[in-house]
Amino acid sequence: MAGTMTAADLTARLAGPLQAAGLVLEEVTVTPAGKRRVVRVLVDRDLASLDLAEDDAASRIAPLTLDEVADATRIIDAELDGDDDGPAYTLEVSSPGIGRKLTEFRHFRRNVGRLVKVTTTTGQLTGRLQSATPTELVVLVAGTAKVPDRRETVPMDQVTRARVEVDFSGVDTAELDTADLDTADLDQAEAGTEDAGRLQEEND
Repeated sequence: MAGTMTAADLTARLAGPLQAAGLVLEEVTVTPAGKRRVVRVLVDRDLASLDLAEDDAASRIAPLTLDEVADATRIIDAELDGDDDGPAYTLEVSSPGIGRKLTEFRHFRRNVGRLVKVTTTTGQLTGRLQSATPTELVVLVAGTAKVPDRRETVPMDQVTRARVEVDFSGVDTAELDTADLDTADLDQAEAGTEDAGRLQEEND
């Protein structure tokens, strides 16, 4: 059944078990590949499971680790393996990578501290996301030799498009206060790869 179910069916089926593990299901795609199906699942940390104060809009949230992605893979695989008569499939589980569109508040909140490009109804800006609330973003736009850095407050309802950018200048860890983040995870994400890699598993 896993290979014949639609992405919508799988989304409804997997969301609950993943949420119980402190994860949120971001996207499911099912693609035919010969006699097999490729099931791709994007998961991320569920902000509801974090102890964040209501006025906390600027703390950094660590990306998923490889161990957490592996746990998600086991949960998803167990659900899919319940259909013993289903066709063979390849399961790929990963966290959202650099360049993926930011469309929900939770997407912005998870990426506080990263370089983002934001298009609004009045223009476009690229800078370090300083904070995010359901109503507004604060972005630090780097200055030049003649123009100082500036902070821009962007109403959320004016954002028409946004994404995380690859940061070729590197990350100022002192500015970001990322002592609690895994350095390898942060470097990997800033280099434009998956935040915590991808796990792939084939099932016959």
